[in-house]
Amino acid sequence: MSGYFKIAVVENEFEAQLLQSILDEQGIVYYLKSYYDIAYDGLFQKTKGWGSVYAPENYKEVILEIIAGIRNQSFSETSTNKG
Repeated sequence: MSGYFKIAVVENEFEAQLLQSILDEQGIVYYLKSYYDIAYDGLFQKTKGWGSVYAPENYKEVILEIIAGIRNQSFSETSTNKG
């Protein structure tokens, strides 16, 4: 994983899957690392988030924009469905 830097924390599995799909589609190189640990039965995911996305530093801004878009989309859908 040389040359890869931690870009952001991924909040949940849905966000991780959507991010993975978008990054694959755009041909962006990355690595997703889950915080899940069998010994602690997912305890770290409840407190720290689902995991982290790592990528070369030159992709940082693009990935952060994608994550912001995912989060804004998710927030918009949940707030309009409460109606």
